[in-house]
Amino acid sequence: MPRFTDKVVLVTGGNSGMGRAVAERLAAEGAAVVLGARRKDLGDQVAAEIRAGGGRAVFVPADVTVEEDAARLVQAAIDEFGRLDGAFNNVGGMNGFGPVPEISDSAWRADLDVNLTSVFYGLKYQLPAILAAGGGAVLNNASNLGVTGTPTVAPYVAAKHGVVGLTRAAALENAGAGVRVNALVTGGVDTPLFAQTMGATPEGRAQVEAMLPVGRIAQPDEIAAFAAFLLSDESRFITGAALAIDGGITAQ
Repeated sequence: MPRFTDKVVLVTGGNSGMGRAVAERLAAEGAAVVLGARRKDLGDQVAAEIRAGGGRAVFVPADVTVEEDAARLVQAAIDEFGRLDGAFNNVGGMNGFGPVPEISDSAWRADLDVNLTSVFYGLKYQLPAILAAGGGAVLNNASNLGVTGTPTVAPYVAAKHGVVGLTRAAALENAGAGVRVNALVTGGVDTPLFAQTMGATPEGRAQVEAMLPVGRIAQPDEIAAFAAFLLSDESRFITGAALAIDGGITAQ
């Protein structure tokens, strides 16, 4: 039997990259998927493709750095499918580059908003809904920079470390209530964000691949397989963890 039959899962950033791959994997395993992102054209396309393949999916335009939008996504899941059983908080981005003294206030706040505050808003509304449904799981994408450091992107590193801390606190608050909360520690993944930043040139891509012990970056479907496990009942004894799928980079 598919692992997510009769389950409803919210995926933010679900119109491309890891979010899209996770949404497609969950839908293929029986979940009803609610996609939340800013790009309506891409989101509608992904939802339509999932439905064309026999899955259940709706797209809700949303900016998860806005609290009202985070709440609206959860309400959309309940209105459309009657419940919420899980969530993958996957929105992220980089705005501040350079040494710390050169980071502008606006870039600092933008990185915190998109990478950390978005997760806080998500948890604030997802957790009560999942609890009301009888329990489930939340997975927050913290990236490998949530547990390590690197120069010239300090705002992103700080925000992702915050995601790990927020994940652990929320996990402990809900451990006895049947709601699990974990962080995903991803390494280099072949996504649009990667293509726009570190992988924008062949040299940049090669440099990232050289840093990874396995010698290559991940494909989104590899992340989706692990995320699906962590969102499923098969991982019901795992909570408050920062779990790596990073090609060995955090083992160095």
